[in-house]
Amino acid sequence: MKGNAWASKIGFILAAAGSAIGLGAIWKFPYTTGTNGGGAFLLLFLAFTLLLGLPVLIAEFLIGRTSGKTALRAFSELGHKKYTFIGWLGVIACFLLLSFYSVIGGWVLIYIVLGFSGNLTSMNGADLGELFATVSGSPGYAITGQLIFLIITCVIVLRGVQAGIEKMSKIMMPLLFLCFIVLVVRSLTLEGAGAGVRFFIEPDFSALNRTSVLSALGQAFFSLSLGVSAMLTYASYMKERGQINRSAIWIVSLNVVVSLLAGFAIFPAVFASGLDPAEGPSLLFIVLPTVFSQIQFGSLFLILFFLLFAFASITSSIAMLEVVVSAITDRKETTTFRDKKRNTIIATILIGVIGIPSALSFGMASDITWMDKTVFDWMDFTVSNILMPIGALLISFFAGFKLDRALVEQELVTSPLMKRLLPFWRFSICYLSPLAILIILIWPLFGS
Repeated sequence: MKGNAWASKIGFILAAAGSAIGLGAIWKFPYTTGTNGGGAFLLLFLAFTLLLGLPVLIAEFLIGRTSGKTALRAFSELGHKKYTFIGWLGVIACFLLLSFYSVIGGWVLIYIVLGFSGNLTSMNGADLGELFATVSGSPGYAITGQLIFLIITCVIVLRGVQAGIEKMSKIMMPLLFLCFIVLVVRSLTLEGAGAGVRFFIEPDFSALNRTSVLSALGQAFFSLSLGVSAMLTYASYMKERGQINRSAIWIVSLNVVVSLLAGFAIFPAVFASGLDPAEGPSLLFIVLPTVFSQIQFGSLFLILFFLLFAFASITSSIAMLEVVVSAITDRKETTTFRDKKRNTIIATILIGVIGIPSALSFGMASDITWMDKTVFDWMDFTVSNILMPIGALLISFFAGFKLDRALVEQELVTSPLMKRLLPFWRFSICYLSPLAILIILIWPLFGS
């Protein structure tokens, strides 16, 4: 993607939204909400997304857009070379994130193949649970799926911005929304769905603890791809000024809408089917076939949904791989397509190798645990609950105190209204976001 630019504003918004939405909103949000009490967690997630996530997203866009450079060169381009470590932190986070993210992406690809058999929608909850255990626990299935997912990601990254991700985003993201709406309508009309709706929207604050609060913050950042320089990198390909505010609001809005759609699609079906909302990472793969079995041409819709789900996952993985590849490629002032091709392949191989323990965490390596967490769990916790918040904290500090104020005003003050809102954004990014992130990071250390 280096040396390219977005062909249109809508292309950038859909691509960035695809990067943000991905597995974070569709896969992780439902099961994280289910394991943290439902409605109360939803309120925390929405609050963190709007009050902390949106300002940090704007900050990442600012650094990328004003520098015109990717993660490792953006800070030196802006005259602050010593802050390049923030970019390195993002690169490391993306590397680790994609190593376990690709595991779930591989499961999605396997379920697409299984969907063509037509058997998924004829299974009951117990059978689907056994099937998921087989898919996730078999080294052959898990590693093969992960490998294919990474190869697809690698190929699209090599195609660049306009010919690859932007072109696909304009078609596939709207289709994802349409398919989700069909799924939600059917889920809400299932017998017993009301209990799932109440679980999702009625807050029970007694179900929360310190870990839940940290998980809500991590989910807000995970679902927006914040703190890992992915949005910074995408913003570096913006051609025009004045896109940041509107683009950020659109991306946050789309992310929240998809998260809500995922909740209204999953939880009514969970309760209608007598399943446990705290099922964990397998929740989506057990519930979806159950819902589609209640719909005419359900097998066809299930395949379509998993295809679109795979695309949404790949749009996120592309952003992660691009950040890692840029870290290798941007070390030289001048690079060729051959350089980028070689570096993309090397990065993909390294990520795949590092991701093997995570792929085996649901099978032969499931007994390898520390503090009741598998390798997959620790990768997820480290990136989502530690590296992402720390990255967001550092980006907030840089944008609030180091980024030239004149540049900030040129990018953000696009109307009289935005001029009045600028002090509120500056207060949030300088004080509110950093303070909240620090409190939430430290809070779990004092007990559960």
